[in-house]
Amino acid sequence: MSDAPLKHYDPEHQLTEDEIKVLLESAMQAPTAFNIQHWRFVVVRDPNLRREIRKVAWDQAQVTDASLLVVLCANQNAWDEQPERYWEKAPKAVQEFLVPAIGQYYSGRPQVQRDECMRSCGIAGATLMLAAKALGYDSCPMDGFDFEAVAKLIHLPENHVISFMVAIGKGVQDAWPKPGQLSYDEVVVTDRFIGG
Repeated sequence: MSDAPLKHYDPEHQLTEDEIKVLLESAMQAPTAFNIQHWRFVVVRDPNLRREIRKVAWDQAQVTDASLLVVLCANQNAWDEQPERYWEKAPKAVQEFLVPAIGQYYSGRPQVQRDECMRSCGIAGATLMLAAKALGYDSCPMDGFDFEAVAKLIHLPENHVISFMVAIGKGVQDAWPKPGQLSYDEVVVTDRFIGG
């Protein structure tokens, strides 16, 4: 299979519960700023719900055909919900420094809170996809859907945000080759942008 996102899956293939747990526990090891672990992984198992999500996702087949559909969400208020628990096993001096720093960094900064959710879900999603590949599965990150509609369908709490979805399963055909790739020199900047 190609390294491009795969969109064609065997709809009959099922992941085992152990495989699903390995995938999600791998994603849970992804780093987050201040260790706040604010991602929440909605594993959509209900076939009817998958069909409803597919309707608001441009009728993309992988929503229903992939063995696993995960909606990566994040709790924007996690920084303010018992932050001491994120550092409970750290030395006391570390706790006394970091726990107050969490509030100082996020308090009154809603854009920073949301940005952190997106960064963390991005890292967790990439981890999830790499873990899937390690188990021999293919995956596809998705943002081609109506976010508000999916939020309603999964009963997303008001203080949460959806970052994207990941479909995982047994591929049945190769992904299309990448339609275009920017050059290394355009993408990689050494030290600083020219003219800045």
